[in-house]
Amino acid sequence: MSEPPVPDATPTLDPPEPADESAVTAAPPVEDDSRASISLGSRLRQPRTILSIAIPLILLLLIFQFVLKVDAQEVAAAISNADPLLLLAAFAVFYIGFPLRGLRWAMLLRSTGQPITVRDSTEILYLSWLVNCLVPAKLGDLYRAYLLKINSNASLSRTFGTVFIERILDLFVIAILGLLAGFWSFRTGLPPEIQFVAALGVGVVIILALLLLTLRNFGRRILVRLPLPERVLDLYDKFEEGVFGAITIRHLPPLIVLTGFIWATEGLRLWFVVQALGFDDVSLGLSGAVFVALIGSLLTAVPFSPAGLGVVDAGMGAVLILAYGIPATEAATIVLVDRVISVFSIMVLGSILYVFSGKRKGEGLSPVGRPAPATG
Repeated sequence: MSEPPVPDATPTLDPPEPADESAVTAAPPVEDDSRASISLGSRLRQPRTILSIAIPLILLLLIFQFVLKVDAQEVAAAISNADPLLLLAAFAVFYIGFPLRGLRWAMLLRSTGQPITVRDSTEILYLSWLVNCLVPAKLGDLYRAYLLKINSNASLSRTFGTVFIERILDLFVIAILGLLAGFWSFRTGLPPEIQFVAALGVGVVIILALLLLTLRNFGRRILVRLPLPERVLDLYDKFEEGVFGAITIRHLPPLIVLTGFIWATEGLRLWFVVQALGFDDVSLGLSGAVFVALIGSLLTAVPFSPAGLGVVDAGMGAVLILAYGIPATEAATIVLVDRVISVFSIMVLGSILYVFSGKRKGEGLSPVGRPAPATG
């Protein structure tokens, strides 16, 4: 749900270590010689990163404390009394989504001639989510392409194209599922706020369709008319190959179904959280949980803070309070527990994976995922 990555910008969070001779693939030449190697620790210590985390948190706490009058003791009591089995179910259904995401990305990559195992694609994708949870500006999407680059001979620009079309699929499915869930949840009549969201969803679908149409038919024609170096056109050609080569008529239906299952896990996670907390005055059905969760997912596209920190929390809380009439304290508790699962758990588990993963060191893909010879 992010803006398409710029093909000639290659930020790296870890310099590739020398590959072992037994590695499946060696780190190939880099497409852009201007990249700067920046460690993840160094990125986290930058003032901009610290402010992007601190400011949204402070504003959110001030809103909860002085505007919504959220009772912190009630929040703590509700969490301590939550059903642990249902919380575990919320955690499990959320993590089922990662191998599904890995399978989808592997399918997209294979369509562009880049074989990869689902295990490798899932590991790289999970590391990119860790980066998105720690630093702003959706840098994790760039990091994902970079990790594949240093572990194979994949074209960086072509990989950006697969990430871009993956995000387009996400937005299409989120908009459609959100509309269906919203109409079902408010089938007695849409509140004005939800009518605005529904109109926004329709607008997103139309804009995305026009964007793909323009990119497919006029993208290169426009660039050719601009005074750009030939290298830029070459990078764009590879990017376009990644975008449209990844989507074939044969693979499109399973990709759409798979994307639907992926985003259904987001709604199920929130539904299990609500059931675990067991509030007597909260009535949020499965359709409502899907709707609120998808609103939160859309808001993660705002690049001002890591994982949409502050923006997503405020947006989800506002929908729960205004559209579903849930008291502020209960709404804040639901959002807090949900975000602990969807963000904090990735920070913890992702950091462990980051320490032990060979992917960030450029040790290569699994033998089954040996890439085909590069063609461009």
